[in-house]
Amino acid sequence: MSIRAFRTVGCLVFDGVRAFDHAVVGEVWRGRSAFRLTVCGPGGSRVRLGGGLECVPDAGLDALADCDLVLVPGMEEPLAARPPEVLEALRAAHGRGTPIASLCAGAFVLAEAGLLEGREATTHWAIAGQLARAYPGVTVRPEVLFTGDGEIWSSAGVAAGIDLCLHLVRTGHGQRAAAEIARAMVTAPFRPGGQAQFIPSPVPEEGPADDPLARARTEVLAALDAPWTVGGMARAALMSERSFARRFVEATGTTPLRWLLEQRVLAAQHLLEETDLPVDEIAVRTGFASAVSLRPAFARRVGVAPRDYRSAFRGRAAPA
Repeated sequence: MSIRAFRTVGCLVFDGVRAFDHAVVGEVWRGRSAFRLTVCGPGGSRVRLGGGLECVPDAGLDALADCDLVLVPGMEEPLAARPPEVLEALRAAHGRGTPIASLCAGAFVLAEAGLLEGREATTHWAIAGQLARAYPGVTVRPEVLFTGDGEIWSSAGVAAGIDLCLHLVRTGHGQRAAAEIARAMVTAPFRPGGQAQFIPSPVPEEGPADDPLARARTEVLAALDAPWTVGGMARAALMSERSFARRFVEATGTTPLRWLLEQRVLAAQHLLEETDLPVDEIAVRTGFASAVSLRPAFARRVGVAPRDYRSAFRGRAAPA
């Protein structure tokens, strides 16, 4: 997967699009100096969004030809008929090699256009079964927040659309860019796509200072270069290893070691973007034995080797 800087972003709208998803796209991508968001709809005519709201697109569907990323918001009625010209516009964009990403029930639109055939996809867990039944050629993964292969992306419900948008910003413009947008939106800057959609207890009942899991995560993040094990993290939380591992998965949707690896790779991204430190030193600082051990973990999660990642982002400015 190559790193692409998305500069011109197209948001596809038509009757029945969810107002929230449309707003998410605008909140992430509009008003940033590094991006230009164009809302595109059939004929450039007024469309009726969910909840009785309306939207006047910036341009017609032909403007998608000038976009290097296309975003498809979800629909209020996932199985409702989609305008044929919308489906054709998506096929044409994909044929040009333009990456396409859907939010929530937008996966149904991609599936109807034939873009998910033979691919993995996700959508809100409550309608994942409908997607699987309607489009048996799609491998539906209802357990993840978002998934994609660099060409086609899909995300789960509500907040997962924000996660995917921030992931795409991070992929094309770096960790700092995504973090600044997340800060402005007062949302988490990084939730990996493989994290579970449905977490029984996503918010601890006690405040962070009293939460043993939060205390352990804080200690780990302050010393990523330490040789952490699940047992070591459990001791930081003053819990048994078994209880810690179980409660960690319940609270975060991922295992302690998978979370630790994600954080180490994220820290390595930051140092590659922001410093001139040698890759070997970055590896040691983030808990890898050497650049040799950093390289496969980094490539699996980011898609390119550390040196290629640094080269791609060197000197790239963050969005204002």
